[in-house]
Amino acid sequence: MLSCLSQGILKIEPFDEKCLNPAGYDLRCAEDLTIPPKTHALAYSMEYIALPTSMIGILQIRSSLAREGVIGSFGFVDPGFRGQLTLQLFNSSSTPISIKKGERIVQLVFIKLSSTPLRSYSGAYQDSRGVVLSKRKS
Repeated sequence: MLSCLSQGILKIEPFDEKCLNPAGYDLRCAEDLTIPPKTHALAYSMEYIALPTSMIGILQIRSSLAREGVIGSFGFVDPGFRGQLTLQLFNSSSTPISIKKGERIVQLVFIKLSSTPLRSYSGAYQDSRGVVLSKRKS
């Protein structure tokens, strides 16, 4: 991963070496957030991510938050995606859960693809900044 970052193939901004881990990179919460009990909330990553077309990302909630009752619902980060990531979080506990700005909340695991996809991501959430609500048409 570090070689991809140093070569400019993968972009994570702002990058903090303390967020590196053996399987990926821990993304931080961009704003203070309190999730009431039995409620969902949307947060977003402090980091702007730009994935190459040769890589996908998988998001997982950090185990410390899961142990407090936070459940995350995340999709894959598609090859070629650029932007901040909107994160759907649910507090399944009976007490409010506070997350501080800059706190590590999800792990982004990078997986190199064995072949380049026919097309890279160019969907409605490309170049997202901040919390982005659903753009699904009903």
